[in-house]
Amino acid sequence: MKIITISREFGSGGRELGKRLAEELGIPCYDHEIIEMIAKENGFDEQYVANVSEKSIEAAYPMTIGHRFAMPPMQLMDQSIRVAAAQRQIIENFAKQSDCVIVGRCADVILEDMNPLNLFVYADIDSKVQRCRERAPEGEALTENELVRMIRQIDKQRAQHHLMYSDTRWGAREGYHLCVNTSGKEIKQLIPALAQYVRAWFGE
Repeated sequence: MKIITISREFGSGGRELGKRLAEELGIPCYDHEIIEMIAKENGFDEQYVANVSEKSIEAAYPMTIGHRFAMPPMQLMDQSIRVAAAQRQIIENFAKQSDCVIVGRCADVILEDMNPLNLFVYADIDSKVQRCRERAPEGEALTENELVRMIRQIDKQRAQHHLMYSDTRWGAREGYHLCVNTSGKEIKQLIPALAQYVRAWFGE
């Protein structure tokens, strides 16, 4: 069974890398599909689930949200636990079905017993800012300082979320089998070599 997990810094191109790598290997890639299934099965809004699924409970639920939605913090905590439990179950089910690539959502830790190949994708801040600028929806251009703040905040939230699942620091090289620096690179240029590495890793 080939299971590849992709952990990634925001703006590093990790999502694109996961999708392209899966296409090259001829296997499914699961990313937003996980969000869609959690939302559908629990009656949650997809944006709400996306907001929870890669943030720590504290980061995802500032106290103001409790007032904004007239919902007590304990109920919010209950919902976040439901999201986390559903996410774990869905990720495990995908991994048991077939070879696959799973992007984000602490899949590397959740699937630890299934011996996945864990990749961490990162880049320098200039490259991450450039990728974010290129992919920003029309009319939503941010200044460079705003982009840097957003990138750092999202990465901080991902690191906090990871601590809910593992004592290993998010992004620390000892937690992954391969760390990929995409600074200044087109993602598609890296895929043939990465696919070759994956096949060699799994003994093909």
